[in-house]
Amino acid sequence: MELSNDFERLLPLAVAWACQREREVLAAGVPLDEREMRDATAIGVLLPERVRLLRVARIPMPEDDVLGEAARLAGFASPLTAGLTLRYGILIRNDFWRDRALIAHEMTHTHQYERLGGFEPFLRRYLSECLSVGYHNSPLEREAVQRARRLVN
Repeated sequence: MELSNDFERLLPLAVAWACQREREVLAAGVPLDEREMRDATAIGVLLPERVRLLRVARIPMPEDDVLGEAARLAGFASPLTAGLTLRYGILIRNDFWRDRALIAHEMTHTHQYERLGGFEPFLRRYLSECLSVGYHNSPLEREAVQRARRLVN
């Protein structure tokens, strides 16, 4: 699979998957605690009261074979992924539950979703960055790492 050639075809599938997962997290997740609310505000999240955290055994991958393979190839998610932000829904792996640095990192992505205008604009930019410069070098990912580091140190 050549991800750069299939990007425009896969993006709507990724957006639909992320929207559905967000609905599930918002329905079953828990609100931020007081410290997390303060952190979200410090990060710049506009609507921290909407954020919900959901504890999971593992971060789910897209069920669609093509989309799942694309996510793996882009380095977007793996068995080692500790958290995943789907706008206001944040999935946290069991062994990182309530980890302040991870939640701050993920809330930075929430702020990015807000700043960029929602699912499609965020995922278009984030996934494009991951494909062009790699997950760890993505400017949006680096911003999340740096903001979380500054907040908790």
